[in-house]
Amino acid sequence: MEHDQIYAGDDTDPGPFEFSAAVARVFPDMLRRSIPGYAASIQAIGSLAHRYVQPDTRCYDLGCSLGAATLAMRRGIAATGCRIIGVDNAPAMVTRARELIEQDDARVPVDVICSDIRDTEISNASMVVMNYTLQFIDPDDRQSLLDRIAAGLQPGGLFVLSEKVRHPDPAVETMLIELHHEFKRRHHYSELEISRKRQALENVLIPDEIDTHETRLRQAGFSHVGVWLRYFNFVSLVAIR
Repeated sequence: MEHDQIYAGDDTDPGPFEFSAAVARVFPDMLRRSIPGYAASIQAIGSLAHRYVQPDTRCYDLGCSLGAATLAMRRGIAATGCRIIGVDNAPAMVTRARELIEQDDARVPVDVICSDIRDTEISNASMVVMNYTLQFIDPDDRQSLLDRIAAGLQPGGLFVLSEKVRHPDPAVETMLIELHHEFKRRHHYSELEISRKRQALENVLIPDEIDTHETRLRQAGFSHVGVWLRYFNFVSLVAIR
């Protein structure tokens, strides 16, 4: 696992964040040091797959990056006749994900596709995961994407949505941001790296409030919606069709 030093230099404007080959090389380290509770969410995705994936259905990892959620589902699935489809629009991520999945010896077949998840057909699904992906989608496209996910899930199917969120109370939002920055400092990011990463993500990662996520999911047709994991301003929700 290469060490993330993407934003360590101060010689140039970082520009907008993108899932480049350089990011792909250090992505596991970036996630570990940037997202509180990330490892717990991945571990739980495997447990949820064991519980909810139905025989002869598909599972989708939308915005799969290097395939961490894909592999968690693959190792957790107990049902037979299943297939996992991972989708990402960053070629560097897709290439590396395919390599990592090829090295894994679990038996569930996996396809990793380089495509925009807004163009992905969701059908005969019993589990769909979007791990910190919706926040990078144009807000105007979010509801229609969730509608298609819900429509493609079998009754009783599970959707896992993990996101960075905004708090409606400005004072609480400020506190959560400061706690997140302290988390990064404890993981040896410098003030310069924290500042430059935040600048790069401005207008690229656009978070919503939890109430907005829950309202969208219910509007999409999910019968049961709730937060099952939260750490500072990072949350994971489950929605059952």
